Amino acid sequence: MATTVGVLSKKSYGLKDEAISHSLDSMNSVDFVSATDHHDEIPTVDYSLLFSDDHVERANALEHLGKACQEFGFFYLVNGVAESVVEGALKGISDFFHLTKQEERSEYLKKSSKDRIRWGLRSHAGENREFLKVVAHPQYHCPSKPADFRDAIGEYYKRFHEVELGLAKAISKILGYEETYIEKEFKLEAGFDVSAMNLYPPSFHSKGSIGVPDHTDPGLFVSLIQDVNGGLQVLSHNGKWISVNIPRNAIFINLGDHLEILTNGKYKSHIHQVILDNNEVRRISMATLHGPSLDAFVAPAPEFVDESHPPAYRGVTYKESLELNGYDEIDVQSSIAQLRISI
Repeated sequence: MATTVGVLSKKSYGLKDEAISHSLDSMNSVDFVSATDHHDEIPTVDYSLLFSDDHVERANALEHLGKACQEFGFFYLVNGVAESVVEGALKGISDFFHLTKQEERSEYLKKSSKDRIRWGLRSHAGENREFLKVVAHPQYHCPSKPADFRDAIGEYYKRFHEVELGLAKAISKILGYEETYIEKEFKLEAGFDVSAMNLYPPSFHSKGSIGVPDHTDPGLFVSLIQDVNGGLQVLSHNGKWISVNIPRNAIFINLGDHLEILTNGKYKSHIHQVILDNNEVRRISMATLHGPSLDAFVAPAPEFVDESHPPAYRGVTYKESLELNGYDEIDVQSSIAQLRISI
């Protein structure tokens, strides 16, 4: 499996196919490509145009989002959250990892399955990162130190929750339903959102090339911001690893397992990984998993099931899906392989 990525550069703010979804062994033969290759160039969606007063402009933007969701499953989002808010959040994360002592951070080591703040340090061949996980919604949890950390992260969550609801409305419309369709199905006002704030070491300090191993994520979608570009790779529909190089002022969006389940596979949740090989400096990122309410029952919706497309997944509550493999809710681990129905 190729793992080469371009040398990381400073930023101002920092599908799978069915065969691949059934077996990760096939990834050993996939090729790595740059996202600059024409057919694999990651689309950019302008959030503001999705709600334009110009009907033609809005229709074109929705069509573009629809293609991004179905033909890629991931995209860059611009004009969603103000750059200053994103920069403030990334500074807050950087301050947390640098202005607090490890003894203070270790206060948040796992204590119980009911944790809403959790810290961890992984340093081995399969995973290399320090992380802080917090529940962002429906109730916001965050360490009180350092100063301004809680407010900076909270402001980002507040602004992006508005974007989350907006994207849910837009995706509902391009699927052909009323704009509150996904919001109601997933009970998003009480949606369970978890952020993983990550500190990745430079490659010369790492004990392996993998920052985070290949996986998919549960939920509606995942949003990612980072202070240094590069590292993330996503496996495309055609089985190629694409290097994610987020444009200035953009947020990376990757569709989640439960949107795949709801649409009965029309939209795909993509395998992705973090590579450290060319990580010349430390890198800060925050990946937020935007999920349904814990009590939302998610199964293929009747609108996406017919004789030609029988249900491809069994339905369970979001909470049950997060705990299916023995993990806690805050771990937000994928269970889509166990939920898939063999046909």
